[in-house]
Amino acid sequence: MGYCLAMRNAADDRGNTVQSVDRAVTILELLAQHGTLGVTALARDLGVHKSTASRLVGALEQRHLVEQVEERGQYRLGSGILRLAGATNARLDLVEQARPVCRALAAETGDTVNVTVLDRGTAYYIDQVSGLPRNTSYNWVGQHIPLHATSNGKILVSELPEPELTRTLGDLVAYTEATVTDRALLDEQLACAREDGFAVAADELDVGLTAIAAPIRNAHNEIIASISVSGPTFRLTKEEVERIAPLVVTAGHDISGRLGWLVSPGEKR
Repeated sequence: MGYCLAMRNAADDRGNTVQSVDRAVTILELLAQHGTLGVTALARDLGVHKSTASRLVGALEQRHLVEQVEERGQYRLGSGILRLAGATNARLDLVEQARPVCRALAAETGDTVNVTVLDRGTAYYIDQVSGLPRNTSYNWVGQHIPLHATSNGKILVSELPEPELTRTLGDLVAYTEATVTDRALLDEQLACAREDGFAVAADELDVGLTAIAAPIRNAHNEIIASISVSGPTFRLTKEEVERIAPLVVTAGHDISGRLGWLVSPGEKR
């Protein structure tokens, strides 16, 4: 096969994939609009052959995004849609509940405050509040950051059991000379995070950046997110970290309380 022909075939494959995704999304939209539809009606609305509509519906059914109703051949939205919507609503609710606490913490410390969740083996930043105007900060929202090299990441995995912890961490890549790549040392840091209620990362992801993070818990006392304060290392000295850490822990407790978490008898607060 010539190079040009191979490139055309690759482009055709990409086009077919995009077209299939577009049609699958249209099926979901049609079912949301009409409630139930059969393959024949879906094929007509999509402008495709019935066999094509059937394949698309079959793929969506495997992911529980659509399901058959009692009448043979009729489909409706499935439980998978509720799962996806529930995850989105939970994340939006977390941001809504955390925002006033983050604003207060940013105002008190003058530093940048971030909220992250565990997502596909990374710390995923879902909200950020800047501190003092003079402290311009990189916008982390929407970024996936390594777990072992950040305070947020260390908090998010601090209570994971083995072997889930090992699977989630993956390779301990060095981003700076200060990045912890020794698993035994990282385990010690995670134990300290559980004991102290917060984690610190100084110059581990970027030289010159220090952050302090604490957990955010749900009503079942599970860590579902983390909140952090970050700033330049030259300003976040050891003494300053010791001053800010209790503030971050308290902020995590406050957000957790808004989400239904109750302090257990032995819990630090």
